[in-house]
Amino acid sequence: MRSFLLKRLPSGLVVLLAASFAVFLMLRLIPGDPATTLAGPDASPAAIAAIRARLGLDEPLAAQYLHWLGQVLTGDLGPSYAIGGQVSGLIGDGIAATAQLTLAALLLVVVLAVPVALLGASAGRRPWAGALRALTTGALAVPPFVTGVLLVGVFAVSLRLLPAGGYASLGDAPDLAVQYLALPALCLALPSAAILARYLQDGLERALAEDYVRTATALGVSRRRILWRHALPNALPSAVTVLGLQVGQLVAGAVVVERIFAWPGLGQLVEQGVQRRDYPVVQDLLLLVVAGYVTVQLLTDLAYSWLDPRVRAL
Repeated sequence: MRSFLLKRLPSGLVVLLAASFAVFLMLRLIPGDPATTLAGPDASPAAIAAIRARLGLDEPLAAQYLHWLGQVLTGDLGPSYAIGGQVSGLIGDGIAATAQLTLAALLLVVVLAVPVALLGASAGRRPWAGALRALTTGALAVPPFVTGVLLVGVFAVSLRLLPAGGYASLGDAPDLAVQYLALPALCLALPSAAILARYLQDGLERALAEDYVRTATALGVSRRRILWRHALPNALPSAVTVLGLQVGQLVAGAVVVERIFAWPGLGQLVEQGVQRRDYPVVQDLLLLVVAGYVTVQLLTDLAYSWLDPRVRAL
């Protein structure tokens, strides 16, 4: 396992380095200038030039990139240009809320997808098998901003069971936090749960079509035992890979969901940073997302190698 991990680490570091360069360059290509935004529309060219010099924006791009990379490596992210405060503090305030939402959605993805996949694989040609596929298709086809509005209309406005938006920390008020978390987590989880359910069901159906399953059936082994003891372990490796890919989709979708449910996470911070051309905030946040995604993929590869020892030999 250790040698497998060492094989994967260099590629992850290369991805992070390439992503840092792409993020840095992409922000500089967006129209607008932080100095002009800070100085205001009536500022003189001299005032704008003074702000650019104070922020280091008058230096060559290569020097700016190396300076930022040094800040990232040392953990000193510096101050925000426009929002105010230290970048590390701003990210720290938002990452807890986003992590809480993403982890809750990830848990819901597994809780929703696995039973649906097992029911679908065991249904065969029964009438309700088509209903399950229609359900997953609908969950995948409807975008989160539509799902969010529907969930608010049903559970918050009509039934008045859950709040329409807001935030509470799990550490401070767990009961209240779960109520605020239920709708945004469900809204974020539905598309990824549909994808995982489809992949897992297809894997189960392929496993159930193997020769050893027919042999076990002929020997009198129950279909439920075959499904749990043989088909599910064979279908899990590919499902774990799909689940790892969906983590990136959850983080990206959180930006939209946080906006719908007034969730004070990293999505709102990214929006503020882009609108105000706050380079340090946006580029540090984007690089953090890439680093998180690379870490998740590395953990996914490790889980895959643990479930399928043949992968470790590659």
